[in-house]
Amino acid sequence: MNISPLIDLRGTPCPLNFIRTKLKLEQMQPGTVLEVWLDSGEPIEQVPDSLKMEGYVVNEIVPEQEFFKLKVLRPA
Repeated sequence: MNISPLIDLRGTPCPLNFIRTKLKLEQMQPGTVLEVWLDSGEPIEQVPDSLKMEGYVVNEIVPEQEFFKLKVLRPA
């Protein structure tokens, strides 16, 4: 089983959480999926849209009890 790379950005303010996500994605191989943990409110409202504007594919947004799991694909 292939385990997705994970970045836990709970407690990280905007726009720093977007910047850290983008830097991590840029280090990854094309076609890889990154799991990102984000807080509710501004982070989950802003980061997915910002990633889409940069050309990344947001595959899934899963609400957990106190945060959100985002699955982001680095396109080829």
